[in-house]
Amino acid sequence: MGRIIPSLTVLLLVFMTLKAFEIEITPEYNVAAQIGDTLELTCSTIGCESPSFSWRSQLDKPLDGSVNSKGSRSILTMDPVGFGNDNEYLCSAFCDHVKKEKSIKVDVYSFPSDPVIEISTPLNVGEKANITCMVPKVYPFERLKMQLEKDGSVLGMKEFYHEEHTKTTETKCLTLTFIPTFEDTGKAITCVAELPIDEMEFEPKKRQTSQRLSVNYGPRNTTVSVTPSTTVKEGGAVTMTCTSYGNPAPKIFWTKHLISGVSQFLSENATLTINSVKAEDLGLYECEGVNQFGREKKTVDLIVQVPPQNTPELISPSDNVDEGENITIMSTTSSNSPPQTVPQKIHPSSTTILSSQNDTSTLNRVIKNYTGIYLAAYNETGNNTDVIEITVVEIVEERDYVIPLIVVLSCLSPMAIPVLAILVYMSRKAKINGSYSPVNAPKPNV
Repeated sequence: MGRIIPSLTVLLLVFMTLKAFEIEITPEYNVAAQIGDTLELTCSTIGCESPSFSWRSQLDKPLDGSVNSKGSRSILTMDPVGFGNDNEYLCSAFCDHVKKEKSIKVDVYSFPSDPVIEISTPLNVGEKANITCMVPKVYPFERLKMQLEKDGSVLGMKEFYHEEHTKTTETKCLTLTFIPTFEDTGKAITCVAELPIDEMEFEPKKRQTSQRLSVNYGPRNTTVSVTPSTTVKEGGAVTMTCTSYGNPAPKIFWTKHLISGVSQFLSENATLTINSVKAEDLGLYECEGVNQFGREKKTVDLIVQVPPQNTPELISPSDNVDEGENITIMSTTSSNSPPQTVPQKIHPSSTTILSSQNDTSTLNRVIKNYTGIYLAAYNETGNNTDVIEITVVEIVEERDYVIPLIVVLSCLSPMAIPVLAILVYMSRKAKINGSYSPVNAPKPNV
């Protein structure tokens, strides 16, 4: 019986040792390792101060890694991770003839970087171009999905499940051909790539890249704004601003069309300012936007207003007429804008504007009230200071005093004959002057 007690003690100690001795591996679960990265698997024990470790792979394949054991831990390092590390690894720990084992599965993949967008040639409006999305060094590529989008709209997609599985990393591409328009400028092209492997835990499983499109096109909707307006008074200021859109940004050129038919270069600035406008500044100005893909022109007609000048007046028959006659006033003037050559009668309390056609006004059957001062030409910028003064002579109604007087005188002596001749002469003279009155007539000298 005494020999049995020590044996029981030994068994009890072994049992206690077995119960306290444990092993674990971190990470705890299956791990996904990216090809080219570094991976460490750690095997550690509990309840054993100086365990011994060993590592092996499934079917005793090479470890493709290095082992470093110290104390209660053993680390298997894979640097870099390769296709040979796609395996199941077993860690064995020994403590006082007691063996513990634990395994972990390593799955390898490759999805190291975001997609790359390449455009075959510079994008020109109306010309075909290729856009390619590339995903470099992907594995397993048969699980890859790719998609090209433009401003959120899908242009095309591609999957590679039909391709044969090989243990290599490959660069996969999605290429689309399209014809850009100038509205595409600034829009975003996005390449989306996914590696949706549900049985493997890694991030990210989705990568994307965006790029703004730059489309080359010639100048469009070229416009000109004029401040204050295209009609300006002589001596004033005017600013003309040219706006032209294109890619690359167009250069601006200002020219003026001369009467000779040639164009005079003025400026390369978008804004053209004339601070003190002269009469000779009027005319057609042209703004042109130019880049290597085209040119577009816009013209503006500048009108300069100047006061009327050189206004000779022709009055027919004269500026001094009798009542009942017609007067014609013809005016010839030069100004810009064209003046209104309408005679105006100036009165202290009012102004009477007469009708005019082709710079000619006619006063029909004038009366004494037509006597006055007239202006012959004016426009928005001023009026001429030359005036016309018209005088209408009033005609007093005549009475037949001669015949009775002749009858009376015929009854007188022969001395009355010279007197009669004088009276006839006076009467004729009075008619020539437009009036006659025997009361106011001068007395004859007998």
